[in-house]
Amino acid sequence: MKYLLALLSFVFVVPLKAWKFNDYFEDKTLRADYIFSGNNKEQSIALSQLSMSEGWHGRRVNLDKLLFDGYAQITMTDSASGKVIFAYSFSTLFQEWQHTEEATMVNKAFENTVLLPMPKHSAYLTLKLRNSHKKTVCEMHHKVSPHDILIRRCTSGPHSDKLKPFMKNGSTAECIDLVYVAEGYTDDEMPQFYADVETAVEAMMSHEPFGKYRKRFNIYTLAIPSQQTDVSQPLQGKWHDTPAMSHFSTFYSDRYLMTERLFALHDALQAVPYEHIIILANTPTYGGGGIYNMYMLTTARHSQFQPVVVHEFGHSFAGLADEYFYDDQYETYYPADTEPWEPNITTLVDFKSKWASMLPHKSNTKPGSPGLYEGGGYQSKGVWRHSFDCRMRTNTCSEFCPVCKAAIEKTIRYHTEELK
Repeated sequence: MKYLLALLSFVFVVPLKAWKFNDYFEDKTLRADYIFSGNNKEQSIALSQLSMSEGWHGRRVNLDKLLFDGYAQITMTDSASGKVIFAYSFSTLFQEWQHTEEATMVNKAFENTVLLPMPKHSAYLTLKLRNSHKKTVCEMHHKVSPHDILIRRCTSGPHSDKLKPFMKNGSTAECIDLVYVAEGYTDDEMPQFYADVETAVEAMMSHEPFGKYRKRFNIYTLAIPSQQTDVSQPLQGKWHDTPAMSHFSTFYSDRYLMTERLFALHDALQAVPYEHIIILANTPTYGGGGIYNMYMLTTARHSQFQPVVVHEFGHSFAGLADEYFYDDQYETYYPADTEPWEPNITTLVDFKSKWASMLPHKSNTKPGSPGLYEGGGYQSKGVWRHSFDCRMRTNTCSEFCPVCKAAIEKTIRYHTEELK
């Protein structure tokens, strides 16, 4: 009996074996192309194509953990064990469009690309789209087999000769891989593109906590030339054939500079080591945009280039919300009964999950307290931010607020070290 008790004690104290990236995945990337379509009330998901390329450039830690919820989530489940082996969240241009007046009048379709590690064995993918109330409104399940002969094998990229390392601090497994893409630069203007990348990188690294974690980033440049200078300007009737096919007036908003051609963008990036995409537009017109875990795009010839590129990277990299407000949106983005998933704004529905612990008086969580300034997420009422000013609010502020800094640091660590 004493022997049996000792054996049982031994069984219960031995920890489960921690699994690693190589237990379930190849050093390859599975690219999943989806079409999201619908209107302001309905949405659907369709799988367009699966492809595979050598090398995985995403995170190799916290594989089954989500950092922020995003508006879309995808999980990969091992077929044999039923274990979730990878989780990823992101946001989409389609879900932004659903808040516009146009979405009440017409159905539209949007391209979306998700990069995943290639499983060694058959797995299931579950993709969910959520609304502003954090409710799943659309979902899709499909199987992925590494032996599927119709998964396109991609061995080389069309622009491999245009790829250059800008800052190399370690292997792709150790660092976060960023790629800067030239948009609207002719062949003769590429020296300007490289100078703009240097300006953008130094602007980013001058903001903490990016400077503190500088050595956790690898940065590459992809200098694909355009036939014409500048990007498409629909207000002026100008449409240019550029690598990312971006244009101003996205959703008829003059300053919103985005691209809806994500399949072509990722085709151009084939065989490039990248996890996050930064597109620099060679235009003097003010504008840009950023979508969480998708891409960011900004003007590079405007006087506000430096603060804007940092601001937009805050969106695409760390899921930060805009902290300014206009009260001119067609539809409210942040309903009063739901806590936003973005880390830097709150409706006070679940303030404890945000920065309540950072307030000078922890028991005082009422509106108007220090650390609770009303206005953010495009709304002057019902949404609060931490600080009066922040890089996510104005171009004149010189830094991120404490809450944004904490979210960025958490994001960097999430990508590069195992979190408890």
